[in-house]
Amino acid sequence: MPCRVVVCRDCCCGSPEVTATDHAAQTARLGEEAPVRVSTCLDVCDQANVIVVQPSAAGRAAGARPVWLGLVNDPAATEDVAAWVRAGGPGVARRPEILDLHVFTPPRRRASSGPSSRGGL
Repeated sequence: MPCRVVVCRDCCCGSPEVTATDHAAQTARLGEEAPVRVSTCLDVCDQANVIVVQPSAAGRAAGARPVWLGLVNDPAATEDVAAWVRAGGPGVARRPEILDLHVFTPPRRRASSGPSSRGGL
């Protein structure tokens, strides 16, 4: 099973007023490389647009965890994510250094804002 990609497309991350990103094109481009799931708000609006790259089975076996990327707001950044996903993603392929600029650790979530209530991972 390949790695998977989650794109936030609620409030800030899906708003052209917040970012000038072509959200449909970004989602389609990432979908060329891996399965993409569109999520409701991931509660990190200050990082819009948020993309989470989830490791494949091989990546998880190697100890990889999901990688949260924020401020992915231009086609070049989307291409960097797509190239990493195509190469295998977390735990399989080395993350391009340029993506280090986008990596962030999400704050811990409260139990009330878990996956069922807010579309989380």
